[in-house]
Amino acid sequence: MDVRERVGWNVRRLRVEKGMSQDHLAYAAEIERAYVGYLERGKRNATISTLEKVAKVLGHDVSELFAIPPKRRRADCPVEPGKTENLRSVSRRPKDGFPHMFIRQFV
Repeated sequence: MDVRERVGWNVRRLRVEKGMSQDHLAYAAEIERAYVGYLERGKRNATISTLEKVAKVLGHDVSELFAIPPKRRRADCPVEPGKTENLRSVSRRPKDGFPHMFIRQFV
């Protein structure tokens, strides 16, 4: 994980912990919503002033955005609030011997 990905992971983690949408974070930090998405995916090099605004809105010091996340497991990845209770996953092996079939649907 490079520094941009680490910053993005932490921005998303802190935003989700606060129950804040990307739109709300963008509005409060006075940046574009699309930029928040790029930042969270590690696709943009943010300036220090942008990181300071984002950290302030999230209620943390800018240094928290550079924190090394724990060893990643799928369960550790930040998820949007309210998304997990509506997701149903099914995995099964059909009797005909084909590879596993994965079904994911929002209900």
